[in-house]
Amino acid sequence: MPTLLSLQEQMQRTLKKARLTFTTPPFCPQISLALFDPQVLEGPIPHDEAQAIVAEPAYWSFCWASGQVLASYILNNPKWVKGKRVVDIGSGSGVVALAAARAGAKTVWACDIDEDALQAVQVNAEHNGVELHCIKTLDDISDEIDVLTAADVLYDRDNHSLLDEWRERSGAVLLADSRMKTLPSEHFELLETHEARTWPDLNEFEEFNTVRLYRSKTR
Repeated sequence: MPTLLSLQEQMQRTLKKARLTFTTPPFCPQISLALFDPQVLEGPIPHDEAQAIVAEPAYWSFCWASGQVLASYILNNPKWVKGKRVVDIGSGSGVVALAAARAGAKTVWACDIDEDALQAVQVNAEHNGVELHCIKTLDDISDEIDVLTAADVLYDRDNHSLLDEWRERSGAVLLADSRMKTLPSEHFELLETHEARTWPDLNEFEEFNTVRLYRSKTR
């Protein structure tokens, strides 16, 4: 079973002074996550470490704005997941998967191709006292899927074609995105728009602080 210390040691493979700490994102204070501690960044990062970070970014060590907003929406609207089978795509820290579990989902799968991210999800699930399953691909699930969630996965254009595939695979899709003003699919509709920041704050461009929540249209 991975631990906070083992996760931290993994990060230190690229950033020697990296440190993780449990903290609560502003949009979902009900959930505590093992996230990057920005206080260690005093002074410049050595060039070789900076290159390693770019090559293998630890996305799971931040709670991205879209993930926070989607997790908060689920916690405030538990009817979406209560008693249902939920899959969270590109789970990262696991904040959305954890929110679904907290909101009463019957079964939750956190799906991510990054093995370190799946270990982070396990650490965060244990810390928050919830149970979920970690998988690397939807092919690992033989059960029916009631709800599929995803946050900030559309920055990669290769993922655009997956929108309709997800819609066909599950009963409903909840999607949050801060990079695209419109979705490349006519089968989704806008639910809400929120202003949020990644946690810890990365001082991102203001345009990336606007998070749009979408749901798949009823078939």
